[in-house]
Amino acid sequence: MARQSLRRPSSPRSRLSLKAPDHLAQVCLELPDYSEARYSAIDFFQTRSSRDPAAHAARIAEQFIARNRTLMMRLDARMEGDYDGRDLWLVVSSGRSVGAIPLFSATTARLDFGLVIQPRFPWPGIGPMLAEMGWRIAPAPLRLPLLHRSERRVPVWVLSFMVLTRLKALLDSLDRRFEMIHESRGAPRGTVNWPRYATKSLPSANFLSVPCVFPDLRDDRLLKGAIRIAVEKQLRALETQKDQGAFVHRLIEFADELMRRVHGVTPYFPNSSMLATWLHRPMRSEQFTDGLQAIEWTVEERGLAGLSDLAGIPWTMRMDQFFEAWVETVFCTIARRTGGRMKVGRKHETTHAVNWEPPYLGSQKSLIPDVWLEWDSLTLIVDAKYKRHWEEMQAQPWSRLEEQLREQHRSDMLQVLAYANLASTPKVIACLTYPCSPESWHSLKKRGRLIHRASLSAGSRSVQLWLTAVPMAAEVDAICTPIADELRIALGRL
Repeated sequence: MARQSLRRPSSPRSRLSLKAPDHLAQVCLELPDYSEARYSAIDFFQTRSSRDPAAHAARIAEQFIARNRTLMMRLDARMEGDYDGRDLWLVVSSGRSVGAIPLFSATTARLDFGLVIQPRFPWPGIGPMLAEMGWRIAPAPLRLPLLHRSERRVPVWVLSFMVLTRLKALLDSLDRRFEMIHESRGAPRGTVNWPRYATKSLPSANFLSVPCVFPDLRDDRLLKGAIRIAVEKQLRALETQKDQGAFVHRLIEFADELMRRVHGVTPYFPNSSMLATWLHRPMRSEQFTDGLQAIEWTVEERGLAGLSDLAGIPWTMRMDQFFEAWVETVFCTIARRTGGRMKVGRKHETTHAVNWEPPYLGSQKSLIPDVWLEWDSLTLIVDAKYKRHWEEMQAQPWSRLEEQLREQHRSDMLQVLAYANLASTPKVIACLTYPCSPESWHSLKKRGRLIHRASLSAGSRSVQLWLTAVPMAAEVDAICTPIADELRIALGRL
């Protein structure tokens, strides 16, 4: 059924003013990435007690969608209205990003709502993968107002990593600065406080205790003391997460490394006025500002995933970039096992320029495969696609798939085959790689269906198309073995 506008015909008696519903609850929209969720606008805005619930909800929903459209774009999400003749629906569609953002209320103009997009592959599997990738891709805070409530659906280590990364950048950017030191010394330095020397030191026979005031180049001890407080709090939070896996122990090691850098500094708990003073320093860098924000989050216990009821931190992570980094990690291991020479698109090592004549009329300027493995006689070109295509194609025959999904898959195939034309070796394998769950991967492996193949003739060259899946789990050795074995066969080594 085509989606209709939330506006519906109303009689003069049903033309209600736009006012906030009574006892508005704290509501959070939640759905996985690359999915769609439907919420009853009447229930969401609690308008069933109104004289005309649908009309009242429609007015609020129209304003709610318009007010939050720009915010939702930060998570690659969108919201539409749908009236099916019986109820009014808020239809929320997510894309390639996960994260959490606040949403404005249409009636109060306050951030009373929130949107949370979860990874469709659970967090317990993503954590070890992040550690295996060396934290190359990780959740990042957004420069948005804080969520009205703590984001309890996100593990502690997600927010701890964001905070610890900022604290490290702050420590790296700190410069030594001149401070006025008040100190008693054995010899005069700077300005001597002679009255105090005459009344305190001389009467007690402390002739070599000269009270002095002088400038000295030192570290910012108060700021480092605040960093120490923040790191200690993050360590205590991470200690509660040790049962999540070895990757949490790596985060604890990261925090311990930061602690060693501030170990000799006295802990300092900054108040709001001190934080404001630091924030208004001249010549402050982005790392300095972000680090102060991380200290503020921590000392006020914001967003520690259930350790507090205070405001939560808006954040995001691009799952397509996450999957590309994961595929890069997997094929890096395959390259070591098979002796292949590897280049990656992330480092712009696979960029091939597209030369247009005249240049100003061109559209796409370059082709950039995600992963490029090369041997003397064979080139493997890998394009990672964080989409649901593999799941859908395994669930039902090609002829029964939706036309939009089939068109997207055709586009993926044409793209990777265009990459294949860039290779110069006699044999070329163009590989489309999709994500899947560990359970699906083990089932496919057991049935011998991990790789789907097709062959194409291109003159004297042999071009193969592979469709395969990589599980979203940190089992790198197990994942690499079947692909490496197939490559050895293609290389004539088995």
